[in-house]
Amino acid sequence: ILAKSFTKIVASLIILHLSGATKKGTDKQTTSETQKSVQCGTWTKHAEGGIFTSPNYPSKYPPDRECIYIIEAAPRQCIELYFDEKYSIEPSWECKFDHIEVRDGPFGFSPIIGRFCGQQNPPVIKSSGRFLWIKFFADGELESMGFSARYNFTPES
Repeated sequence: ILAKSFTKIVASLIILHLSGATKKGTDKQTTSETQKSVQCGTWTKHAEGGIFTSPNYPSKYPPDRECIYIIEAAPRQCIELYFDEKYSIEPSWECKFDHIEVRDGPFGFSPIIGRFCGQQNPPVIKSSGRFLWIKFFADGELESMGFSARYNFTPES
């Protein structure tokens, strides 16, 4: 029962976030006629693993974007996350501007694994449990190629 309630709460939070209900101020997800609106962020739990990318990858990602990706493994499994070598996120001190943030759990307040930007792709990331929370954030200027990441599942150790 507790697991079902937890899953329902997480799903509700995801739906609220993806629908924009948690955004403050104006949201720039809608774009001009010359630029397509790009859907970003997903909650995924494909048993065989998968791939996700920043919007428009390998072309430049759009400005003013926040995408949340939540990866869910089956019970008693962990997640391995690999970033492709073709990786470029606007570099900044402590990745304060454009960045990828990875957390060990299903929430934005789960323990942080790392915040990444620049030209060097992040190392292989392994979760301690069955969820990873990944945020891609782009500010209003200096877009770059972005990222492609793939994930698979391994038994808990």
